Amino acid sequence: MKKLEIIIPHENLIVVNDILHKYKVGGMSFYDIKGRGRTKIEPISMGTGQYRYVPEFAAYKKVEAIVPDQVSKPIIDEVLKVLGGSYYSGKLFVYDVAEAYDLSSKETREAAI
Repeated sequence: MKKLEIIIPHENLIVVNDILHKYKVGGMSFYDIKGRGRTKIEPISMGTGQYRYVPEFAAYKKVEAIVPDQVSKPIIDEVLKVLGGSYYSGKLFVYDVAEAYDLSSKETREAAI
């Protein structure tokens, strides 16, 4: 099993949700986060002689999902394909999950997710 942590702009939440549904991922958690990445604070030309500044701290969504090993790579590939490439794309982190338990049914491992 893998834990995927996907940090994205708010407007991409539905896209990630649709990808997880496509691969029949049973659930996900998401919440609001704020932070900064490698973005430098510098003026950006508006093309009219005016400039605007990119804020150092931005608001994002963090999506967490536990997925079976066999679908982790296709999900990662699709997230990278669909969301990758723009300046504010976000980040995706992958962790190994050793064990999982469903507290109500007592199921374990992949049956618990």
